[in-house]
Amino acid sequence: PLLILAGAGSGKTRVLTHRTAYLIEECGVNPYNIMAITFTNKAAGEMRERIDQMVGYGSESIWVCTFHSTCVRILRRYIDRLGFGTNFTIYDSDDQKTLMKDICKRLEIDTKMYKEKMFLSAISSAKDELIDPIEFETRAAGDYVKRKQAQVYREYQQALKQNNALDFDDLIMKTVELFKLDKEVLASYQDRFRYIMVDEYQDTNTAQFKLISLMASTPSENGGVEHNLCVVGDDDQSIYRFRGSKPEIMLGFQKIYPQAKIVNLEVNYRCEPPIVEAAMRLIAHNEERFPKKIRAGKSGKQKVRFQYFEDCYKENAFLAEDIRQTVQNGVPLSEIAVLFRTNMQPRALMEYMVSANLAFQTK
Repeated sequence: PLLILAGAGSGKTRVLTHRTAYLIEECGVNPYNIMAITFTNKAAGEMRERIDQMVGYGSESIWVCTFHSTCVRILRRYIDRLGFGTNFTIYDSDDQKTLMKDICKRLEIDTKMYKEKMFLSAISSAKDELIDPIEFETRAAGDYVKRKQAQVYREYQQALKQNNALDFDDLIMKTVELFKLDKEVLASYQDRFRYIMVDEYQDTNTAQFKLISLMASTPSENGGVEHNLCVVGDDDQSIYRFRGSKPEIMLGFQKIYPQAKIVNLEVNYRCEPPIVEAAMRLIAHNEERFPKKIRAGKSGKQKVRFQYFEDCYKENAFLAEDIRQTVQNGVPLSEIAVLFRTNMQPRALMEYMVSANLAFQTK
């Protein structure tokens, strides 16, 4: 097992693509035995393109995909062993809301008091933790709201099965269920994917971790178990706990795989030294993290400025004036970006930009 701690701007995608090419060209690994998993279709597409360019012939047999698309491919072949048809439908959020409305109506639930969104969120969180309706009901003992959620969860899953449908969270949960139920199916994928790589490992949740750990537990010829698993990520960039990710999975990698090797990528090729140093001073306050010293691969001395404002009007007035002065100093408008947390925030700044006769575009 290999854990690659790749700091911001250190080239995570490059590491995975070059490792894939190295396995094939230098180690003689069959492309058919390699899998690379990431979190988004965009990241998977980028990785796919790079691997195809580097590897050439045979690269099409490498699985480069997201967690969910991996599970869809597996379930399309074997979900009949769980009592579903292989032509199952995948429900989107609108389908889920419609189904939940029907269930709440059938169970005579007051949706002014208990919102459909609350039930869907509870069910999604349960599936991220691989908690089925039976276990959910057991854990709900003594809690009225939890018992109500358990009742809805049970009805929701029954309705999905009757409709031969899965929701997005089911894709991973059902694949784990399939692997646990059918050792033959699991063994076939363990035998095929002998080299598994996972990108953005800090964003992994319980269900994703279980899926990967099952597939990466390949029986060896000497009767033991091989864990040819390479994960890449940065615990300092874990920001999706609200979506179920568990950075402690990455932090506990060596406890799960005591023989694991850790490699640090400590050069940030994207930022200048003052930016990297400021970021590292800030993140050093995190109590649970892998110790690392990131250094900048670029030269430059422009410092990070921190400015506090009493209200958004003063903030936007300052920004507009700062941009105007920056342009006067010879920096093109096209090289200036302003980042916001919400779509509502740019409106006030846009008024100041118009007043200052500064052209802009929103993204």
